[in-house]
Amino acid sequence: MEAKEYIVSQEEVGERLDCFLAGKVEGYSRTYIQKLIEEGHCKVNGKNAKPKLKLHEGDKVEAVIPDPVPLEVVPEKIDLDIIYEDNDIIVINKPQGMVVHPAHGNYSGTVVNALMEHCSLSDYNSLTGINGIMRPGIVHRIDKHTSGLIVVAKNNEAHLSLSEQLKEHSITRKYIALLEGRLNSDNGKIETLIGRNPKNRKQMAVVVENGKKAVTYFRVIERFENHTLIEAELETGRTHQIRVHAAYLGHPLVGDTVYGYKKQRFETMGQLLHARLLGFIHPTKKEYVEFEAPIPEYFEKVLGILRNRCL
Repeated sequence: MEAKEYIVSQEEVGERLDCFLAGKVEGYSRTYIQKLIEEGHCKVNGKNAKPKLKLHEGDKVEAVIPDPVPLEVVPEKIDLDIIYEDNDIIVINKPQGMVVHPAHGNYSGTVVNALMEHCSLSDYNSLTGINGIMRPGIVHRIDKHTSGLIVVAKNNEAHLSLSEQLKEHSITRKYIALLEGRLNSDNGKIETLIGRNPKNRKQMAVVVENGKKAVTYFRVIERFENHTLIEAELETGRTHQIRVHAAYLGHPLVGDTVYGYKKQRFETMGQLLHARLLGFIHPTKKEYVEFEAPIPEYFEKVLGILRNRCL
């Protein structure tokens, strides 16, 4: 456990506590710092404070950084479709049906379990303090039944760089999605608030208050008799964002029994949503890199059926 102490200077007056500490304590994201503050590990003038607290000259800020908790995820020999790997990052094409990281009800068979086998344990020790013992290196995630690209960080520097890019909405994330019905607009922007569904806390929904800004851009790729294939690009990355926005348009995703139709025309493991393209500034090379993953076979099979019906 490491204790740190700082005195707020005149130049730092007005800074938020979380921003102040994130700039002082190297190797940790602001999200992690916020978590420490909320758990009572940081004090201002001897008292617990909120992350948004504005600081004054002469304030005494104390932060206690807990020791990293040893990783307790069991390595498993699971084949991964690795698109790219170097000393800093791994880009993975996740299959539909695979969970990204262990959580309640899914403690094995995840991307993280597979990564623990693929990489040496030492690659992840430095990450346990940033994103928890169950999510080493995980910068972002996609749903269990969504396929496609995710990037995993192999060290603190890469993790912080990618997290910052996510926060600034500068990472390119494009998805292919099949919608129910014929979407009239060729392209558009969906901007709403997304939060917990007040009628079902296990689901997300478009809300009018107590939600977070969610922005999705879309363009039509192909129209069928009763379906529309689109490309959806995320500006923000809220939970289930594309699925919720599609349902909000009145055109839920094919295969999505949570936000769409309970009775489906096609037999699928879940929604037909694929993270096709991922682009970002490489953490150490400082140049833009972009990766693509082809539409999975099961997705193409449904498209083939729809195209044949249009003949």
